[in-house]
Amino acid sequence: MSFSGHAYPWDVLGDPAFVDRVGALGVDRVTLAAAYHSIRAATPLHPSHQVVDGPYAALYRPVREEIWGGRRLRPLAPRWTTAPDPFGTAAATLTEAGLSVSAWIVLTHNTRLGTEFPQLSVVNCYGDRYSYALCPASAEVRDFAATLAAEAVRDTPVEAVSIEACGQLGIVHLGHHDKTDGAFSPHAQRILSICCCGACRHAWSEHGLEPGRVVDRLRAAVHGELEPTLADALLQLRHAAADELRRQVLSAVREQAPAVEVTLHAHPDPWATGSSPGLAASSPAVDAVLVPAWPTTDASVDLVAAMAARVDTVDAYLTVLPPADPDVVVEHGRRLVAAGAQRLSLYHLGLAPASRQPLFAQLISALSGGNP
Repeated sequence: MSFSGHAYPWDVLGDPAFVDRVGALGVDRVTLAAAYHSIRAATPLHPSHQVVDGPYAALYRPVREEIWGGRRLRPLAPRWTTAPDPFGTAAATLTEAGLSVSAWIVLTHNTRLGTEFPQLSVVNCYGDRYSYALCPASAEVRDFAATLAAEAVRDTPVEAVSIEACGQLGIVHLGHHDKTDGAFSPHAQRILSICCCGACRHAWSEHGLEPGRVVDRLRAAVHGELEPTLADALLQLRHAAADELRRQVLSAVREQAPAVEVTLHAHPDPWATGSSPGLAASSPAVDAVLVPAWPTTDASVDLVAAMAARVDTVDAYLTVLPPADPDVVVEHGRRLVAAGAQRLSLYHLGLAPASRQPLFAQLISALSGGNP
């Protein structure tokens, strides 16, 4: 059983107590953000600040002109930190203290680029664009993601990478005071998450589907049903784009770091979209698959069990933050392990206040053979 704890570069930088605090918990690895979406993060244990506001997706490495020059899709450096290489500096600090580091890389979740280049973002059958979601059906998006991942791990002491949003995002998006919760049934969410952008329509045409008719049938299906044959065809095309994205990203990462261990955020439901997109029938060529398991419910246990039936190594993503009940977090971890999780990824070393920090050690002790 292995345990990793998630963190941001600003949790490490400027806090001399962070390394000792994390080392005492017993985690095997720190999963540290190297490329991450926009965020407003609490830092309750940091001596110099209590909130970090990152208003756009950023690469926490030097943005090299020789790599990004001339590209439409290019990352920005974070202006909310003064370190020229926030991830590299934080990773080196952790490594020097004897902690293993995994680079946490978020790919297609980028509101700034989706807003600036709307033709590359996901759009539903009504023409509503999801500016936070770059569509992997576009070759330009896939190239951007692969280059971003390669630059994230270049010349760093990382032993692993954790790849998030390596696929298509859909209608569900927790951010910007989102007011869509509960408005759509699970079926409607699925239909409204089918991308109808130009690249997707081109792929439909190449496979004998007439885009105008497909859009009409999708609109009708939001409050009705979608024919299984069409649904299967659209899902296969989505997965073809996601598989190509994953292939390019993994190739780019392994070119920079051949021996690096790769964890992929994914979901056993092939229709799932978001930070953990659904997997196709074939198993991914990665070392582990991370499954979202924040709710302390049977649904999370079932997700872990479903993924364990498909891949060799399941990493269950577990949070100690509210609304998780601290009284049931350890038991939740036990149930996830019993369902087939061989690893636990713990969220979040920097966000958790002092009152929740002991839960990390309790989980690790209880699930590695000690007493909670």
